[in-house]
Amino acid sequence: MTENVMPMRGRGPARQQLPEEVASYVRELIISGEVRPGEFLRLEPIAEAVGVSNTPVREGLLSLRSEGFVELVPRRGFVVAPFTEQDVRDLFWTQAQLAGELTARAARKITADGMARLEANVDEFTKASAEGREDRVAELGHQFHREINLAADSHRLARLLNSVVKHLPNRFYAEIEGTVTGSQEAHPLILEAIRKRAARKAQSLMAEHILDSGEHLVEMLRKRGVWAETSSA
Repeated sequence: MTENVMPMRGRGPARQQLPEEVASYVRELIISGEVRPGEFLRLEPIAEAVGVSNTPVREGLLSLRSEGFVELVPRRGFVVAPFTEQDVRDLFWTQAQLAGELTARAARKITADGMARLEANVDEFTKASAEGREDRVAELGHQFHREINLAADSHRLARLLNSVVKHLPNRFYAEIEGTVTGSQEAHPLILEAIRKRAARKAQSLMAEHILDSGEHLVEMLRKRGVWAETSSA
């Protein structure tokens, strides 16, 4: 494993369950290109970076194995599995289908209070974007999607969406919401469709918004050289 291990951030009192915290950390290493396909992952540096023992590190890596991020080589340990641009697009395609359906349901079910929260969110999002407050933009972007998912009142579908979303680290969703100018245009359009109870229009707009975000992430990772070795090969 590369020795360029990123320090763990955002560790507050209410920490995630330790194996999932490890899994989130290693996902970010893989997606960001800090570790590359074919590299072995040593338990000790990961344990030190996250602040846990080797046992939750191994459990977290086993979880990532089931997700296809790492492979277990007998008598050698865990190695980063290959992932491609299409893998990223597939994650966002799946997210787009589920989030689009949740948005359609939200358009039918949203309450007056829920609508007021969405309107306030979009107003603040627009203001924060104009002021260049990227951290706040990212936070508001997350809240916008969460409000819609709650308004849909479809807990099982929302859980399925969450199982897809967790495959990419929060940092990347934050960067997407914080930098894609399309969010500044898409959120008000989605809001207007929900306000009009235009369920299928809202569904289409949300799906398009997420697919655009996926393309933005692919381009971001491409510029970082995540697939450079694959391309040269």
